Amino acid sequence: MARWKIAGISFEHFHMGDNLQRIVDHPDAELVGICDPQADRMQEAIETFSVPAERVFTDYAECLEKTRPDIVVLCPAAADHGMWTERMMAFGVDVIIEKPMAASLAEADAMIAAAERAGRRLAVNWPATWAPVYQTAHRVLGEGMIGEVIEVHYYGGNRGPLFHGAGKRETTPAEIAAQKPTSWFYSRAAGGGSLLDYMGYGTTLGTWFNGGQIPLEVTATVDQPAGLEVDEHCIAVARYQRGLSKFETRWGTFTDPWTHPPQPRCGFVIVGSEGTIGAFDYADSLRLQTTAQPAGFDLPVDPPAAEQTSPIHYLLHCLENDLPIEGPSSTHVSRIGQQIVDTAIRSAQTKQTQPLIGGTP
Repeated sequence: MARWKIAGISFEHFHMGDNLQRIVDHPDAELVGICDPQADRMQEAIETFSVPAERVFTDYAECLEKTRPDIVVLCPAAADHGMWTERMMAFGVDVIIEKPMAASLAEADAMIAAAERAGRRLAVNWPATWAPVYQTAHRVLGEGMIGEVIEVHYYGGNRGPLFHGAGKRETTPAEIAAQKPTSWFYSRAAGGGSLLDYMGYGTTLGTWFNGGQIPLEVTATVDQPAGLEVDEHCIAVARYQRGLSKFETRWGTFTDPWTHPPQPRCGFVIVGSEGTIGAFDYADSLRLQTTAQPAGFDLPVDPPAAEQTSPIHYLLHCLENDLPIEGPSSTHVSRIGQQIVDTAIRSAQTKQTQPLIGGTP
């Protein structure tokens, strides 16, 4: 029998399908239940994973009572992350919440407090964390190969959140047109917009790369597309004690990074006191410059350790070895990323540079 029982609850974000695949693939995990108040949102998962009817629920309390999971994976709309996390913590389970951490810093802090009261683990899944190219970049930075990090440049995005289903399945123009008026991705109240959806990748992994540095202030601007209440393009500049970093997000890249790398290329350029790193989505090598090799060279990515291949593998590794959750999955690093995002939102609204919201964690 599998050691860990896991349920997937709330299918509003299409990443649920990818997370369920990781559960099914893990030898020590069992998918004991899936739940969403709208049964049709689960149909693809039911068929893909052959989920029996007795493990499919539309009421989360019934799902929890009947399946008794150790861990729940949550994929709700961003503005509902706090509500769903508190519900799960009240039941006494560990939680993996799909990115972004929350729709606001206040919501993120409420989630952290709920986990502390319950004495349970809360992990945030930023899927890019598990890419070997970024794991390798973090190792190289930790070894001091480019000295002290003084700049992080991030460009991230895709053609748009409705262009893809689970497993990166491409949707049709008709499906996109049908979904857009009601999709939470395009609702301000639900936490939509590219800034909130995608900038957290840059600010959270960027914080991981720069050793946890916290900026002093943020300046941001967003596009204002006609007929939409949320942005599809944002650029934010964060000023640190030493240097500036830039975080740019785009729904509407020319191509998706997992098919043909677009220009600008999605990923990170990290500038240090003694070199630079280019780490890009889906790349099989890093591009480095160092003081010893200023012309630059390619460094193949590391073979991934099993526990660094998915949020499921990582959390189970931490639980089985009584280890703290670290890196982008941790609430500490994700909270700093959320601070930068919240400050960028305020800056874009006021059209002024803003001091970092939320102080020192």
